[in-house]
Formats: sequence, C-alpha cells, structure tokens
Amino acid sequence: MAKKFSKPELSRMINGDIPFDTVISDTDENLSRLDVEVLNQNPRYSRATIQKFIKAGYVAVDGNVILKPNFLISDESEIILTVPASEQAEKPPVIYEDDNVIVFNKPAGMLSIKKGDFSTEPAIEDFGHIVHRLDRDTSGVIIVAKNLSTKGFLQKQFQERKSHKTYYAVVCGSPAQAHAIINIPLARNLKKPTTFMPDKNGREAITEYQTLESGEKFSLVELKPRTGRTHQLRIHMNFIHCPILGDPVYNPKGPKADRMYLHAAVLEITIPGKDGGQRLTFTAELPEEFKNAIK
Repeated sequence: MAKKFSKPELSRMINGDIPFDTVISDTDENLSRLDVEVLNQNPRYSRATIQKFIKAGYVAVDGNVILKPNFLISDESEIILTVPASEQAEKPPVIYEDDNVIVFNKPAGMLSIKKGDFSTEPAIEDFGHIVHRLDRDTSGVIIVAKNLSTKGFLQKQFQERKSHKTYYAVVCGSPAQAHAIINIPLARNLKKPTTFMPDKNGREAITEYQTLESGEKFSLVELKPRTGRTHQLRIHMNFIHCPILGDPVYNPKGPKADRMYLHAAVLEITIPGKDGGQRLTFTAELPEEFKNAIK
C-alpha cells in the first residue's frame, strides 16, 4: 500500500506543483476566528500548530475549552492558551530575527513540517509560517515568516526563483568533472511515492556544483540549485555516481555515517522593509564533521 502524505497540499505547494494562497480572510464583521486570534497573540507558533492546540483542548474562551479552530469570537473574549511542557519545542539556533522573520540554523534530524496534526515532535513550523523546507536530515539556513503578509512576500521569491541558496555536501568518490551543471528533470517515483527519480518527462531540475576538496574516499562539493525540486540535490549527485554520504534514501548501501552530509550554508533573499524590502544574505557555518569526513 502506498504511503499516505500527512500534509499533501502543503508538500505540493512547497514543491511548486500548486500556487500558495497569499491572502486569507478570516473575519466576519465584528467576529473573528479563534485560530486567527490565538495566532495574533502567539506569533511564535504557526497557524497549523495553533489549530492543533485548539483541537487538543489547550485553548479556553471565557473559561470554556473550545475545540473548533473556526469558532467565532468577539473582541471582548478572553482567550487563554495553555501548552503542556511536552509541546513546547526548544528553539533551534537563531541566525537572525526581526518583527517579520526568523532565520534558523536547523539541526540535522529536525523536521521542517510536522507529521500530522497531532504530532508532538518539534518542527521548524512550531515557530512560524513555513515558506520553504529542508529535509529532516539536512542542516542549515531556513527562514520562516511571523505573519501572513510576510509569508506571501517570501513565498513569491521562492516561486519566482529570486531567492538564492548554496549548499555544501560530502559525497562518495569524486565527480568526473570538477565543475558542471546538471540538468536532469525529476518526477515522483510511483513505486515509492515519497521519493523522486530522473524522468525525461518530469519537471525541470537544474543544479550547479563545484568540487572544493577531495580526499581518498569522499569529496566536499558546493551545490547551487537553480530550481527547487524535492530531493533535487540528492538525486542529482546520485545520478553522477557521487551520492551524498549518509543519504538513507538514495544511498542506502553507502558507507555508514552519523548523519546525511548535506548542509544549507547560504540563503540570499529580500525580507520586508522600506522601499520594497531589504536584500540580505544569511549563512550557517559548515559543521565540523564535514571537514573531518574528507581528511
């Protein structure tokens, strides 16, 4: 039986299959949705997380527990959110934060998006609105929005390829060419629907790579994706016979490793500000284990 996706619509939006909704209206004259008001009071959480909290019974309105996120309340309603300690995720290292965005250095092993509405496992979406994602086993720079207007502002840049990302990876072996551009379309693997595969009829996927250093068994490469397909870097490096060290999906029979050696090192993007926004570059230092792996 094919594995069901916990959040297929969100996954399809981030993968570029369907457009994001950038405008959400939740008000009806003098009444507001409960989830919207709780989110306004607790911007550190995403709307999806707030809705999960409401359904779990963590929100009371005027002393009564309400279980429906779309419950309508007035401006005079007293709202109390009580989150159990087990649900309060520890914040990952913060690279940058202002009134509109938070930029994290995501640890390897941490989810970007929660698995299902009632998952208690910490995820980046606990701290804001997801606009792009990193695989669980990938570390590095990830940005989230604190409000819906910023969410749309950032999403548009990812969709229009106006944001630029640089990754580092430790790969098995050494690429035949030190520098090249891989242009291999990708499509979902219907036999394993959580994975993707090269397919001439698939969606365009382009990766530029540069070999930075080579050792006896492994090489350190710089990867610059020109498109943002799911698992793109992992599949492209595997395609040229230099799979990423520790990749559990596309290199399961490779050398044993303590993690997948893929790191989002740089993100260049415009964040909200005066005169249309401020162009910034955020960086996350290369983990020490990457340097040690090629010695």
